Amino acid sequence: MKRKLSLLLILIMMATTVLAACGKADTNKNSGSNGTNSGSDAGTTDTPSGSAKQLVAQIGPNPETLDPALNSAVDGGNMLLFAFDTLLAIDKDNKVIPGAAESYEVSADGLTWTFKLRAGLKWSDGSPLTANDFVYSWKRVADPATAAPYGETVLGMVKGYAEAAGGDIDALAVSAPDETTFKVELSNPCAFFDKLAAFGVLSPVNKATIEANGDAWATKPETYITNGPFFISEWVPSSYILFTKNPNYWDAASIKLDSIKLLLIEDSNASYGAYQSGEAMMIKDVPTAEIPSLQDNPEFHIDPLLGTYYIDLNNTLDQFSDPKVRQALSLAIDRKYVANTLMQGTYTPASNFIGTGVADWDGSNFMDNANGGTPYINVEDHAGNLAKAKELMKEAGYPDGKDFPVINYSLNDTGYHKVVAQYLQQAWKELGVTVNVNVVEWASFTPMRRAGDYEASRDGWLFDYNDPSNMLDLMVSTNGNNNAKYNNPAYDELMKKAAAETDPKTRSGYLHEAEDLVMAEAGIIPVAYYNDFYLQSSKITGSWHSPYGYWYFQYADITE
Repeated sequence: MKRKLSLLLILIMMATTVLAACGKADTNKNSGSNGTNSGSDAGTTDTPSGSAKQLVAQIGPNPETLDPALNSAVDGGNMLLFAFDTLLAIDKDNKVIPGAAESYEVSADGLTWTFKLRAGLKWSDGSPLTANDFVYSWKRVADPATAAPYGETVLGMVKGYAEAAGGDIDALAVSAPDETTFKVELSNPCAFFDKLAAFGVLSPVNKATIEANGDAWATKPETYITNGPFFISEWVPSSYILFTKNPNYWDAASIKLDSIKLLLIEDSNASYGAYQSGEAMMIKDVPTAEIPSLQDNPEFHIDPLLGTYYIDLNNTLDQFSDPKVRQALSLAIDRKYVANTLMQGTYTPASNFIGTGVADWDGSNFMDNANGGTPYINVEDHAGNLAKAKELMKEAGYPDGKDFPVINYSLNDTGYHKVVAQYLQQAWKELGVTVNVNVVEWASFTPMRRAGDYEASRDGWLFDYNDPSNMLDLMVSTNGNNNAKYNNPAYDELMKKAAAETDPKTRSGYLHEAEDLVMAEAGIIPVAYYNDFYLQSSKITGSWHSPYGYWYFQYADITE
């Protein structure tokens, strides 16, 4: 998801309402009408927490939310992969394959997509899952009362979305001609709509449990009804979430693991300790101090990602309203030093907003075709960049930083965020600007940033699908993931034209113009391109890690 990183990435659990089940799934079978989750038709599960086929991993701390419609973080999105099955899915080669839908058809004009669901689909509580569940779930994402951060991104091209987002949710052109047919009508063709149909935000959710439990449905194992390979049988905040094999999943016979236990650890040293002790077989958060000693370890991996680590300057604040100030703060950063020294070469210096590996209309690298083939920021000439930054601050009325207010820079304390923040104190001091570092607990960080309740903040984005619009859409003024609160009607118009354009080359031109504009105005400050570095036991087989930042453990196995 996506989805934002970021490495993104990023989350809380809905704290005091979260309850844990008593060691295994609730055994009160029902049809789903009262929103309790039995985990099987027979209403029993026999998998103990200590199963030999239990994979224990750390992919993040407490999630902000595990409601598919509300999640915007990578680690939350990864958890959703274990719990839900979207219409389509992504395989180990990042190709779109059937999911809950066994097939689909697209009309000649590209405006009507018809998905045929597999026969006999069920929820984890044993109740039937039909096409009407997808109608409900997609309308819920469009519903302004839901306030889904990804709503416009994933459904903006669907006919009637504007009306649905305005409150008339039945205007969204999704329908169920019968129980196994789900039909979507688009207002304009969308070449990557198959990838959206495989995106976690558009997972089906159970209407009965939501109506019975409200927002709390996604905070307790007994009400968290799923349709994917696993369901949640235990959930202990700040400790772990236990995903247990779902016998009602259509492909349950292919699932080799009995359970996946996710350790909810925020501190990388604690994660590393869990790995060293053998408690965890995989950890996402590796202490940066340990990286030099791990370089020759075959269980240490550095994988490229499609995404950018960047800085938000809250564009609604007076001190950041002048593009010259934003440009100056951007140019004062030595990106080679940050990526190669502070980040120990695990990231790559960012000269553009859209980084490496993102495809252009003809299959070439979008980045290579940006700005006439010239990087927006020359990462090789920091001295020249700094001199220009000082001149820009002077032109903006803040010579040597005189009268410029102190910047409060917010971050969550994992990975390289703190060392980058400490570096920014030095880098922006070169412009006469003082920076205070504000460390925020992960549980509060992403909602604070999304609400615009900050001055400057670390941020990041990992692509949900390989199309430059996935990240450029972030800067549209109405986008729910526009944390920087960038607002430029000219930019919005370019992205609107790109969304409606059917000619791939012309569409690409609009997207390049949009990046030109946001980079010229420093609406966002790219710093580095992401890589994932992690530890994973060689005993885990059959899993894969995607360039979107997800670990696919659904079909994994454990060997001795």
